[in-house]
Amino acid sequence: MKILQVCAVDFTLHHFLVPLISELRGRDHDVVVACAEGPFVRSLRSTGLRIEPIPFSRNISDLWGHVCAYRALRSLLRNERFDIIQVHTPIAAAIGRLAAWKERVPTVVYTAHGFYFHDKMWFPKRLMFLSIEWFLGRFTDVLFTQSKEDAVTAQRFGLCKTGRIKAIGNGVDPKVFYPALSLEDRKRRRLALGAEPETCVIMMVGRLVVEKGYRELFSAMEHLDAELWVVGEHLPSDHAGGIEKDIDRVLKDDLTRDKIKFLGRRDDVPDLLRAADIFVLPSHREGMPRSIIEAMMTGLPVVATDIRGSREEVCQGLTGFLVDVGVVWGLRDALDTLVNDGKLRHSMGHEGFQRARELFDESSVLARQIDELSL
Repeated sequence: MKILQVCAVDFTLHHFLVPLISELRGRDHDVVVACAEGPFVRSLRSTGLRIEPIPFSRNISDLWGHVCAYRALRSLLRNERFDIIQVHTPIAAAIGRLAAWKERVPTVVYTAHGFYFHDKMWFPKRLMFLSIEWFLGRFTDVLFTQSKEDAVTAQRFGLCKTGRIKAIGNGVDPKVFYPALSLEDRKRRRLALGAEPETCVIMMVGRLVVEKGYRELFSAMEHLDAELWVVGEHLPSDHAGGIEKDIDRVLKDDLTRDKIKFLGRRDDVPDLLRAADIFVLPSHREGMPRSIIEAMMTGLPVVATDIRGSREEVCQGLTGFLVDVGVVWGLRDALDTLVNDGKLRHSMGHEGFQRARELFDESSVLARQIDELSL
C-alpha cells in the first residue's frame, strides 16, 4: 500500500507517529509524511523517511494559511495517488479529509488523539465543534480514537459516515519506559539535578501552556514539602496561552523558587521518571495522555485531573488520585498524601506498572490499527 500520514507539525510526528510509521514501513508499505517543516524533520529524513512539506498553520483563524495548505496537499495527492491517507491533529485532519475527498483517495482514516470539544467546554462552543466533526465525518471511512470515551461519543453522534469507529488506546514501548534498575543509579541521577536522596520529587511533562494546569500546580507546591521537576517547552506553533508570567512569579517567590526546577525540553525523560517519586498532570483537557502511561510504566503513582483520557488510565485510589480541574486544594491534598507516605507511593506505583503493562503496551495499539486496516 501507498500510505500518506498527515499531521500539522513535526513535533507530533517525532513524538507520536514514528512507531506507527516504522511498523508500516517494516511491513513493506510505502509511507510518506505530510507536515510543516520544523526542527525534527532533518533527523527524521536521515532515517530514509520521505517528508513532504505542507504549510499547515495551527492558528484556527489563519484562513489564508489553511487555503495554502489545502492547495498544497491536493497537489500532492493528485500527483502521488495514495491508497490510504491517515490524518492526525485537528486542523491538519480537517484539511486532509477535505483534500482527500476532492482527490478521491480510496480510504480516509482519521485518528482523533482527543476531540477538541470536551465535557468541560461551554455548551454552545462544544456544539459548534461537535457539528464540525460531524460534517468532516462525512469524508471519513475509518475513525480511530485513543480513549474509549471518545469512541462512545463518536458512535453516539455518528462522527464517521461508515460507522467504522474503534478505540485503539495509547501506549509506550516497555523497553524504553521501565522502573529504575538500581537504587544507586536512581540516586546518581537525582544528585545530578540537585535532589537529595531523602527529597520527594514530583515530576510533570507537558507543554508550557495554561491548559496543562501549571498555575494550579505552582500554587499547590507552595505548601508541599517536595521538589517539582517541570519538563517541557512552549512551542512556537502553540496557539494555547503560555505561562511565562507564572514562571517569572515562581522564580521570584521565596516559597517556590528553590523547589521548582524548569528543565526545558529533554531527551532523557525515561531516566528522569526513574529518578522521580510522583508524577502529576493537572490538565484542563486531554485526549489520552501518553505522559501518564510513561510514568505508570516506570512505576510511579500518578495524580491527574478527572478528565477524558486521564480517568481511563488512572484508577482512583489504586494507581493514584483523580482531582477536580482547577481546584488547587484538591491537587495539593492528593500530592501531600503521596509525599508523606512512601509505602503508598510504592504500592500505587506497582499497581500502575502492572496496569500499564497489561493495557498500554505500544505494540498492542499498533496491532489494533494494522488489523482494522488489513495492513
